[in-house]
Amino acid sequence: MRIAFFAPLKSPDHPVPSGDRAMARALMRALSSKGHEVALVSDLRLFLGSPDADRQSALTLTAQKEVDRISQCWGRTSRPELWFTYHNHYKAPDLLGPRLCGRFNIPYVVAEASYAPRRTQEWTTWHQAAEEAIRMADVHVCFTARDRAGIASLVRPTATILDLPPFIDVADVSVPERRDGRPVRLIAVAMMRAGDKLASYRLLAESLRLIAGRDWHLDIVGDGPARPDVVAAFSRVPPYRVTWHGAVSGPEVLDRLMKADVFVWPGFGEAFGLAYLEAQAAGLPVVGLDTAGVSSVVRSDQTGILVTGSTPAIYAAAIERLVDNADQRLRLGRAAAQFVRTERTLDIAAAALDRTLRAAVDRHNA
Repeated sequence: MRIAFFAPLKSPDHPVPSGDRAMARALMRALSSKGHEVALVSDLRLFLGSPDADRQSALTLTAQKEVDRISQCWGRTSRPELWFTYHNHYKAPDLLGPRLCGRFNIPYVVAEASYAPRRTQEWTTWHQAAEEAIRMADVHVCFTARDRAGIASLVRPTATILDLPPFIDVADVSVPERRDGRPVRLIAVAMMRAGDKLASYRLLAESLRLIAGRDWHLDIVGDGPARPDVVAAFSRVPPYRVTWHGAVSGPEVLDRLMKADVFVWPGFGEAFGLAYLEAQAAGLPVVGLDTAGVSSVVRSDQTGILVTGSTPAIYAAAIERLVDNADQRLRLGRAAAQFVRTERTLDIAAAALDRTLRAAVDRHNA
């Protein structure tokens, strides 16, 4: 079927890589793999970092013009049979899908919607728009239990909820045979920006400083505006222990993962983190924090070690366990690769999406 795809937070064609962009692309590939004609209906980005009333008004006006433009196109050509939005929340509400679906009478699907009732006063207009989109959706695709619980009160009784665990495409990922090589190669892959990402880098740096006497080497893959702060955080770690690779292409990231032994990333504030799945697909055990987002993609004590405390001493001890214990490291890595390949692949997700969306269209047209 013909599917209109929209990502108000970040277009899949956005030049800056991120987990949001990666998931948007993965969703489009999953839908296309089932024979659907998936078209990115708009590149409009509706994200605001702060509640700026003037910017909200300007973007709302731009969105209305985009609705009119798309309406004219659909009036001249075949309209889609379904609309699919990835991400809808108060900082990036879907201002296109609900209007166009209502105007053209097509089913509306939202993946990874979220609801934050505490933000109603700061973001009144956009909060209402995000809420209206949630209430209108015929299908909700929820990647985590937290996502589902957050929108439960707004989902209409006739809507379908698809619980779809985060997934990746493993077609190009192989698992190299690893042995007890030295030094143990640790790797972190993440953008460098203020907030949760910087907090994770700082915890990682301080933790590694505490185990500087162990035989390890860290590869850091990523870049961004907070790079000076990240470099400063590692100033107390022996320089010869760290290699800075900067931002690299997707194939290069994969190459680095396959040469590593352990994926180390705390994961403050992670919604779920596709990097964890990519690392596990390459056979790497994970050392992260036991938070809702990380635990949705890592099996603690099966495919990695998730710690309940966020102090450097606790996190360092978890890394140290895998540096010192090759048998455990290799066992967790093998289980990690198996976990992703049997439960979290694009093919598995595509089949679930295909069944759910076809059923939604059939119900809508009945």
